[in-house]
Amino acid sequence: MKTVVGLVASVLFAFSMPSAAMEALSSTSMDAPKSYKIEVLQVTDIAPYQESLNGFLKTLKEAGIVQGENLVVNRVKIDFDIENGGFWDRMSLLRRIKDEAERITISRPDLVLTIGTPATKYARRAFEIARIPAVFTAVANPMDAGASSLVDGGPGMTGSTLHVEMNDSLKIVRDIFPTVTRVGMVHTDDDNGVNHVEAVRANAERFGIAVTSKQVNKQDHIVPALKEMYIDGKGVQMFGVPLDTYYGMRNYEPTRDLSDFAIERKIPVTSFALVPVPGAMLYVGAEFATVGSLAGMQAVKILKYQKKADVLPVLRQETPTVLLDPKRVADLKVNLSAGVLERKTQRTDGFWEIAVNAK
Repeated sequence: MKTVVGLVASVLFAFSMPSAAMEALSSTSMDAPKSYKIEVLQVTDIAPYQESLNGFLKTLKEAGIVQGENLVVNRVKIDFDIENGGFWDRMSLLRRIKDEAERITISRPDLVLTIGTPATKYARRAFEIARIPAVFTAVANPMDAGASSLVDGGPGMTGSTLHVEMNDSLKIVRDIFPTVTRVGMVHTDDDNGVNHVEAVRANAERFGIAVTSKQVNKQDHIVPALKEMYIDGKGVQMFGVPLDTYYGMRNYEPTRDLSDFAIERKIPVTSFALVPVPGAMLYVGAEFATVGSLAGMQAVKILKYQKKADVLPVLRQETPTVLLDPKRVADLKVNLSAGVLERKTQRTDGFWEIAVNAK
């Protein structure tokens, strides 16, 4: 009987409490919106990296994770002189990446975004040890950044890659330029550049295309290598531009010189990356903003649904974006097939986007 009386008294006491006291137990206050903190780490500050970050943040915003509202982003851009960086400068860069990674682990963010191969490759171990989920983007080949495969980001990490099957890219080149059989490519010791050229070479033979390549130092001018491959019209019929930092140096001097050399000799230029290449007629590759958005999709799964990073596969843009510069087409007097012209769409930036033929 005492137990029943006590229970009744407790219930009556609860209902007699002021409403303010009861509000502390409401579901609204118990389910308060969560705030997030993301650290962003990259080496060098280039426009494509910004496009990647924009795509990443746009996807988070669409999922209700909004910078300035419930998201705090701290971004670190490590400066590095790519053109003049020697061995000791590279060692210094490695140390700076690891120092930043250590700082990040101490700050305990909800997630880390690494942009580009160097930041991903040399910082990932620190995040793995600290059990901080990490996502990468703007990486040409995940395995060059320490991933287990093209689809497995490795311990504690997932992300998105710029990787496009070179077989698909060369199929597009053959579709646009059916008579081209000899392609020349200039690259440096940039990991992405070397791997990109080798990927072109490995896949080109099945399309009846021979690839000639020349490696230059980052300080070298491009024209001597172009002349050596062109051989007064007896050599290559097209120049291909790999994903190599060399082409963005000295205010895009190598690409501008390539453009001038090619236009004087009526040679088309194909860029195997969607980066600014003055003078390129054809662009085939993954868009940085799209790839950044894919990284954002994986980040949402980690932040909102508590997925483990290494459970999630590495994502990529399955179908490459294909762009043609109509001015360059006119300048070189290139006759495009009716099939190509039927698939073109005019973009606001002046380029034609060509729908990829699934056949």
